[in-house]
Amino acid sequence: MSAYIPLCVPSLNGNELKYVKECIDTEWVSSAGKYVDLFEQKIAEYTGSKYAIACVNGTAAIQVSLRLAGVEPGDEVIVSTLTFIASVNAITYNNAKPIFLDADKYYNIDAEKTIEFIKNETVFKNGFTYNKKTNNKITAIIPVHVWGNACWLDELIELCNKQNIAIVEDACESLGTFYNNGKYEGKHTGAIGKLGCLSFNGNKIITTGGGGMILTNDESLAEKAKYLTTQAKDDPIRYVHNEIGYNFRLTNIQAALGVAQLEQLPSILKRKKEIYDFYQSTIKNIDGLSLSKVPEYAHNNHWLNLLQIDSKVYNEDREVLMKRLEENGIQTRPVWKLNHEQKPYKDCQYYKVEKAKKLVENSLCLPSSSNLSNENLNKIVSVLNG
Repeated sequence: MSAYIPLCVPSLNGNELKYVKECIDTEWVSSAGKYVDLFEQKIAEYTGSKYAIACVNGTAAIQVSLRLAGVEPGDEVIVSTLTFIASVNAITYNNAKPIFLDADKYYNIDAEKTIEFIKNETVFKNGFTYNKKTNNKITAIIPVHVWGNACWLDELIELCNKQNIAIVEDACESLGTFYNNGKYEGKHTGAIGKLGCLSFNGNKIITTGGGGMILTNDESLAEKAKYLTTQAKDDPIRYVHNEIGYNFRLTNIQAALGVAQLEQLPSILKRKKEIYDFYQSTIKNIDGLSLSKVPEYAHNNHWLNLLQIDSKVYNEDREVLMKRLEENGIQTRPVWKLNHEQKPYKDCQYYKVEKAKKLVENSLCLPSSSNLSNENLNKIVSVLNG
């Protein structure tokens, strides 16, 4: 890597050039070709999902998945306030409204508060769940597996099944994270709910430059997903369209990158775990700093590592530390601004948001690229040591 240490960049050390060259040589460069089919097949096999439908990015995957889950204009969707805004925007693209919930200690949606909200703030009638405050139908919940941390879903899914609320998993950051405990032991994040979504953006654990995937075990939903993401063609020869679809398909070139990247995923995950272990073992010796813990009930992909700062003990707050790291050629990033405080969503309902505020104030994302050298890691910790 260069002298500058970026936050999280891809590792392109496999067959990427070979497979992309094949696309160019055969002139299969657009949204059809063997690599699109192969990438979908390989992702389905890896995640254990029966079906995987490639699309243009993770946001599009969530948008289409919500539509497939039955979200209609005027409906409401529950989501954590602590997530990248794309998860929330996808709700708005369906002309629905978000309800924001708090985060737990792993930065994920607080399942206990979500269950509390459903039990106390909604009413179930005529087969659907309605918000007592707005009288609008709550059609879905988006559990976001933030930083690769698996959301605890056992009790939440059980309740949602009774309440006819669809679970649409945002697993855009959690490719490689499997549950090792609970009802879903052995299952991959994103392959549990009615639908799940992956992202292959440039900073994700594997990349296609930009891309996404819809996961489902329902054949009819898979067929509808492919139909909608390819402009809803009822007669592709005569261009008959009975629904409004989207131009959301992944290109063969991007899928070729994905296939090559997926071949490297085991080694990437191995290096990610080594980086996490290094941070864990060294940062614990610095007063006022700690590495964010990962759930014990899952085998984590360690996509992005988070530093937690006790500024009173460390004698620097997050902003000062971030500036000092940048001056030393080390890129870091604060956690996203909470979505219920974002201008487009200030008028939306939120429920008992408490822990998320503290997490945002005291957390800093550390460099986590799989090609970080040991020299890079030692430099980062040395700067943290002051």
